Amino acid sequence: MRTRMTEVFGVKYPMMLAGMAYVSLPKLVAAVSNAGGLGTYNSVANTPDEMRGIVREIRSLTHKPFSMNFTLLLPNARENAEVALEEKVPILNYALGKADWMIKAAHAYGGKVIATVATERYALKAQEDGADAIVITGYEAAAHGTEITTLILTQILRKRVHVPIIVAGGFCDGRGLAAALTLGADGISMGTRFVMTKECQAHDSVKKTMLTATENDTIYSEKIDGLPGRWFKTRATMEMAEGKLSVMKAVSSAMKVKKDLDVPMHKLLASGLKQKDRGVTDLARQALNVVGIKVAADTGDLDEGFFPVGQIVGNIHDEPTRKELLDRIVEEAREGIEETRKKVVS
Repeated sequence: MRTRMTEVFGVKYPMMLAGMAYVSLPKLVAAVSNAGGLGTYNSVANTPDEMRGIVREIRSLTHKPFSMNFTLLLPNARENAEVALEEKVPILNYALGKADWMIKAAHAYGGKVIATVATERYALKAQEDGADAIVITGYEAAAHGTEITTLILTQILRKRVHVPIIVAGGFCDGRGLAAALTLGADGISMGTRFVMTKECQAHDSVKKTMLTATENDTIYSEKIDGLPGRWFKTRATMEMAEGKLSVMKAVSSAMKVKKDLDVPMHKLLASGLKQKDRGVTDLARQALNVVGIKVAADTGDLDEGFFPVGQIVGNIHDEPTRKELLDRIVEEAREGIEETRKKVVS
């Protein structure tokens, strides 16, 4: 299946693994890339010293193209990206920040850069800066997105954006891929669907809960980590959405993040305040959230933990391998496109 996404990034299928903190790990990244998609590693929990080893670990598991994700408002993000650039990672993916410097450096060695955005304004800015593709994240998606749906964003951006468009939010099967391509996208990004595959190392308790979940078991709020986004409905996320914030837990979480990322407290505060209108309360939410995601992914505790999940969870009912999933999606997409063609002709 050829689209502008497959041609630009040298992948077999127009499907991308979303960079999920504590979930998009090297084994999962390589499995997606080896199956024909674009695997993406999330660097949010790593120090620059760790990054070089992670890049080389992924390269030991796959010879296919892969991507590394950097949330630029977070501490260590630029330093981690600079390591990836030194290692000549084939594709870099950034969000929540200005990355003209990254794009210039990657293009110098033939690398590509994907910008993840949630609005038309930032999509156009990323294109102006030289991004090779845009991931647009809609309201349906897990983690950060705006209140505009992927359906609407795709139709708007296809008229304004000239680089390949990869859409995120509401995709888990071939019918969804076919719909995205028909709307004018060049590929899809999936997170929730890839969690429910055998190679994903998220805790079994999280997977079992997801198998029985419906589209009503997620919550969209700006109070979970200080930015608008979608999460599993857990006791912890519901309390955060209701405005309850434990100062002691927030301080403890901030200290853990400081230790794990090996950054001084002033740098942690400065990075969190980069984004306009973010205050100390939002930084506390962010610290709780980062620790909470790790708790959920590692231990399966969905009372104390936080876990990003898209509304499409209600349409996921099995746990295939990465290869089984991608092959199935492509076949379903081809069947769906052919059925649509017949309807149009008739």
